[in-house]
Amino acid sequence: MNRIQDYSKLESDINKWIKDYYYSNGIQSLVVGVSGGIDSAVVSTLCAKTGLPTYVVRMPLESTHQNTKLSDLHAQQLAEEYDNVTNVQVELSSVYGSLLHSINWWSEAQHFDKKEFTSDELTLANTKSRIRMVTLYQIAGSKKGIVIGTGNKVEDYGIGFYTKYGDGGVDIAPIADLYKTEVRELGGYLGVDALIIDAKPTDGLWDDGRSDEDQIGATYEQLEEAMEKGTGNAVDILYKFNNQNSHKMQPIPTFKL
Repeated sequence: MNRIQDYSKLESDINKWIKDYYYSNGIQSLVVGVSGGIDSAVVSTLCAKTGLPTYVVRMPLESTHQNTKLSDLHAQQLAEEYDNVTNVQVELSSVYGSLLHSINWWSEAQHFDKKEFTSDELTLANTKSRIRMVTLYQIAGSKKGIVIGTGNKVEDYGIGFYTKYGDGGVDIAPIADLYKTEVRELGGYLGVDALIIDAKPTDGLWDDGRSDEDQIGATYEQLEEAMEKGTGNAVDILYKFNNQNSHKMQPIPTFKL
């Protein structure tokens, strides 16, 4: 697959696209959550290079040391290189803990099992993502800004590998038409640190640090081949996740008179 011949032009096109949306909608800032992964590193770098006020937000939430280390590294590098970048950190582990405590307290008070509503691992992981979304919109609202999406094409349109109203809750999506391999190439062109480019992709929502590919059961390269050509070892996995998560990728069903 070789869809992109000129990454300089791609950067310029995305830069213009972000600026056009910004100025035509009376926006005053860009807000990007960074996780230590390549997708958010590329998006935050693209935003920084627009010259527009950009808030790069780190949100540790029971995060692994590796994720925290890489997100700190990237945010610090951007803030040092670009005057328009503000490096923000909001520690969310205590917020998450307080929420679970309140739900468990209510459950016991109503004579449910103490962890009736806080035992499903996937639901807990999605809750972490939604707490981060709320945080980004709090900052964006305070700064008359928009939240910039960091999902790539496989995640957003192939398998729906994101949290509904979590990391899927954004205003614009600059890289959602780029495959993961293309995002990595763009990251290399933009000068993203090699430690981030080479890091194993992870959503950072699991205490055990499991990767995206551990959860999906296929590599991004295999999924890209399945999407582009309908061939390879991941075709069945692509269709399974696409069917399972189609409710995220389709408009919300609406009853009409």
